[in-house]
Amino acid sequence: MQQLSTLDVGIFIVYVLGLIAIAYFVSREKVGHKKDASDYFLAGNSLPWWAIGASLIAANISAEQIIGMSGSGYAMGLAIASYEWMAAITLIIVGKYFLPIFLKNKIFTMPQFLEQRFNHNVRMVMAFFWLGVYILVNLTAILWLGALAINTVTGVDITVAMAFLGLFSLAYSLYGGLKAVAYTDIIQVVLLVFGGLFLSYTTLNMISNDNGVFQGFALLLEQAPQKFDMILSPEHEHYMSLPGLSVLLGGMWIMNISYWGFNQYIIQRALAAKSLGEAQKGIVFAAFLKVLMPVIVVLPGIAAYLLMPDLEPADKAYPMLMSLMPSGIKGLVFAALVAAIVSSLGSMTNSISTIFTMDIYSHYRKERSQQHYVKVGRFVSLGAMVIALLTTRPLLGELDQAFQYIQEFTGFFTPGIVVIFVMGMFWKRTTSKGALTAALGSAVLSLTFKLALPDLPFMDRVGLVFVACLLLAAMVSHFDKGATKEQDQSVDIDSVEFATSRSYNISAMAVILIVGAFYVCWW
Repeated sequence: MQQLSTLDVGIFIVYVLGLIAIAYFVSREKVGHKKDASDYFLAGNSLPWWAIGASLIAANISAEQIIGMSGSGYAMGLAIASYEWMAAITLIIVGKYFLPIFLKNKIFTMPQFLEQRFNHNVRMVMAFFWLGVYILVNLTAILWLGALAINTVTGVDITVAMAFLGLFSLAYSLYGGLKAVAYTDIIQVVLLVFGGLFLSYTTLNMISNDNGVFQGFALLLEQAPQKFDMILSPEHEHYMSLPGLSVLLGGMWIMNISYWGFNQYIIQRALAAKSLGEAQKGIVFAAFLKVLMPVIVVLPGIAAYLLMPDLEPADKAYPMLMSLMPSGIKGLVFAALVAAIVSSLGSMTNSISTIFTMDIYSHYRKERSQQHYVKVGRFVSLGAMVIALLTTRPLLGELDQAFQYIQEFTGFFTPGIVVIFVMGMFWKRTTSKGALTAALGSAVLSLTFKLALPDLPFMDRVGLVFVACLLLAAMVSHFDKGATKEQDQSVDIDSVEFATSRSYNISAMAVILIVGAFYVCWW
């Protein structure tokens, strides 16, 4: 158990109070104006690029990524960085091909797009599905793993840590909605980047005996070369987690496209942009931050392999490294860790309230005032957090590898979700029956492959199920003769402008070249 000094605790308290104050400041209403649904759920479509980019990363990075990826860096090395670097390229794809369609159709939520493209039944099925996953899987996971992280670092009881995280996230996000979340995420990301870079600097300097980070990195390359293999061979002990070339050519693309392109929890901040151009700038900013992220979360874990070679389990790497930080800096690094957790919680509860209010409640309670929908959204955010707090321990408390189980569960549905959206956007003949078949087929086929082929890597299974669902949706749509009306609802992409600015294209090429250089260097 580690203890924070009085200075560390003081720094952390200043961070908590400062964040809440800033959230209320940016959320305050102008004289005579009451928040409407657009203000609360989409920040009044006013977010600038820097807030979008920072908020995308803050929503994405939580305790399980920081501690889990550092642990994976310790155990398997730089190969785990594929999750970050391939996500950077995925963001570029999302910004160029998916965002123009969503913003052209003035989308509030992902289920809303599915109704525009297919019918109300598809919207309702997916809305209820996402609510269930977000509350009972994602929200509980962030709470549980975040509380475990705080417990590891400070020794605070897990139940107390969960209650603190829930109350803290609601304190700064409940009143202001997405605007409060997005603008405070800038502070969260600054803390996250600073804390991670300082941790990397300290560990590399320790390896070199205070002779500088460059010598420390050179010694790391020299003494642990096996930790810098990006593509794992079939004989590698972690091949099942990162199956060689399949990482570059297979299922990871499906998982990334689903997460960054069609996940309300993530894409909502891009939907809240001032304009398409501003959203795309934000996407590029997030992509560059994703390129940097392995330096912040993976490199410290690899360095810990030399500093603490007998560490068990590997996930202790990040908390143990924090213990090496001087007083004061430790408080900032701890604040960065908590920042990552509460920003994810705030984003998640806001997305839950958006889907429930705009996709379900407003359908059955039409023509209510905008302020009524905002009140409902706040109540739902509060209710979702209470449900998650009550169910987290029963659902996850007995699992030794909670994060792996969660990845496995969501991976059952990921291929079908990607098929529904991609075919819905780019193949006009896709019907609602074809879409629902892909959604159901994704779960059934994933379970079948898991039971029949237990030695098949998870990532390969995702890729195979995606191809199968693609064929299923195409066949059902082809033979669905009574679907001409639905086909007429097809989203018209002919009027969507996919051309991107010169700065976007240059930035996109820079991201691709940097990521490509990393793979060439450490193949």
